Amino acid sequence: MVVAINYKTDEELAAMRRSGQIAGRVLAELRALVAPGVETRDLDAYAERRAEELGAEPAFKGYRGYPASLCTSVNEVIIHGIPSDRVLREGDIVGLDFGVLYQGFFGDAAVTCPVGRVAPLAEALIAAAETAFFKGLEQLRDDRRISDISHAVQASVEARGFSVIRDFVGHGIGRSLHEEPQIPNFGAPGRGPKIRRRLTLAIEPMIAAGRPEVEVLSDGWTACTRDRSLAAHFEHTVALTDDGPEILSLPLPADVPRRRLEEKPYA
Repeated sequence: MVVAINYKTDEELAAMRRSGQIAGRVLAELRALVAPGVETRDLDAYAERRAEELGAEPAFKGYRGYPASLCTSVNEVIIHGIPSDRVLREGDIVGLDFGVLYQGFFGDAAVTCPVGRVAPLAEALIAAAETAFFKGLEQLRDDRRISDISHAVQASVEARGFSVIRDFVGHGIGRSLHEEPQIPNFGAPGRGPKIRRRLTLAIEPMIAAGRPEVEVLSDGWTACTRDRSLAAHFEHTVALTDDGPEILSLPLPADVPRRRLEEKPYA
């Protein structure tokens, strides 16, 4: 099967870089706001307003019917946790997944954060998700194939005693939030489309402390580990440029003052 991949021009990459930086900036601010006692809906409201202040549109709200601008996935929730009046508690972990649309291009990023002091298992799981992302990124080279990314992620995660979620995958990104190719977080190397310069992807390990089976709750979005073990998610928008792999969703420089969560325009 031939997979139609949209490779980007220099101008398109520049727009994607700005889009990614905005998503990364908002995510960095959210990460600093995570603390015991915070309601996940307040994080969502903050994210939506900050994206707009930075000249972008939140990407997730309304996408296929999703009801919020931010995904807040607590503890056993892998992805797509819907913000609510749930209060974060000491020892929780929370995955924050956020995307924006800027000048016709999407940026997408995610991080899993500890809430106060967490158990060593939770710390190790969060670190394993981030490490797996960077192992996958190392394979973003023009002599490799997409499944080389997948294999590197899987090998990294399983070497640390954790499991890879197989029901959800990374993806291409650009003028659409989800483009070809799909990027599973598992599989044999040397398969799938060849990697070429100006390819843009969202690489996103999703991993579990226990078994990888998934249960989607009755809201149609919230995806949990079936055994209710802890889950973690880490993601960046990336590109293969003439200078090698580049993370496009690193935070925008602090040229706009950040706000405090308690400033209730976000409520």
